[in-house]
This record gives sequence, structure tokens and C-alpha cells, in this order.
Amino acid sequence: MARHARYDRKTALQKAIALFWERGYHGSSMKQIEQALDMRPGSIYATFGSKDGLFSEALAAYADQGSRELYGFLQRYPSIVDGLQAYLRAIARASSTAQPSRACMIVKTLLESSNTHPALAEQANHILASIQRAICDALEQAKAQGELVEATDCQRLARLLQAQIVALRSMAERDLAPDELSDLGDDVAGILDAYRTRH
Repeated sequence: MARHARYDRKTALQKAIALFWERGYHGSSMKQIEQALDMRPGSIYATFGSKDGLFSEALAAYADQGSRELYGFLQRYPSIVDGLQAYLRAIARASSTAQPSRACMIVKTLLESSNTHPALAEQANHILASIQRAICDALEQAKAQGELVEATDCQRLARLLQAQIVALRSMAERDLAPDELSDLGDDVAGILDAYRTRH
């Protein structure tokens, strides 16, 4: 019996995410993929079609985890703005802990694949656009509920926040001290204070 039979697709994808997040597409050899997933080459190709197929599915699963994390923060707080600020601070804190990589897998894919694998770069770009829309939708809801001033351009603010999220995760690669990253998270979260309504 093939070794991969002990694992389901979800488990294999989690292992693939960890490998690709740490090493990237080009830095992950088929031998490393086989070892990480504990699957034979034939089983990997039969399950995912190709290395590209596996990477694409792992990237989608990684993005889905990120979306659930964002919505989790929004549901946890009675104020949407408070939830967004907590989410931004959590990104800064998480960036200082041991993970497969401190940088975002989506952004790493976009940078790595733009000139080599256009399809993967396009997928990463679509995911980033989807995240920006999710942030924009949350901001629009916050504005409708009176949390943000009426003049707030939610699309522009969402784009700014996403740029800050990318920057937060990139700054973590500089090996900043945890307290420095925490302060940076507070500063990024503070951007939203300028748009809050004053009661």
C-alpha cells in the first residue's frame, strides 16, 4: 500500500504549505516534496496532477486560512474597526514567532513567479485582490454603522491597509525584536484611528 494512504488530502496540503511557504516554488525540489508529504512521486501526480497543481492548491488553502483568520477577528469584536485593528496587531505578533516563513506566502509567490510562472503569479494577484475586497467590504460596513467618518474612501483605505500588511510581514524578515514588531503593529493599527468617528 502506498505510504500516502495514511494521510488525507487536507493533511498533505498542510505539509505542502509548510514546505512551499518556507522554501518557495523554485526552492522546493520534487524530492523534498515527496519527503514532506510522505508520498511517492506517482501518488503526488495522481492526486495533484503536477508540482504546479500542488503548489496552486496549497496557495489557495493558505489564502483560505488567512481569510478565516480575518473573519474570525471581525466576528470576535463588536466593533469592526476594533476587529481590524486587532487583526493588524496579531499579524505583527505572529511575524515574530516561529513559522515556516515570516513573509507572506502569497506575496513571496507573486515576487518569485512573475517572470517564471505567470499562472501562479496571476493566482497570487487574484488572491491579494480578494483580500483587499474583503477589507474594503469590512470598512464599508463599518462606515455604514457609523464607525468611520462619512468621507472615508474605503477602497483607498483598504489598499493602504493591505500595503501595510505586506510591509509588516516583510519587515519581520529583518529579524526585528518582538517588541519592535509589536510597536509597528500598533502604528499600523493606528492608521484607522484617523478615520474613526468621534462620539
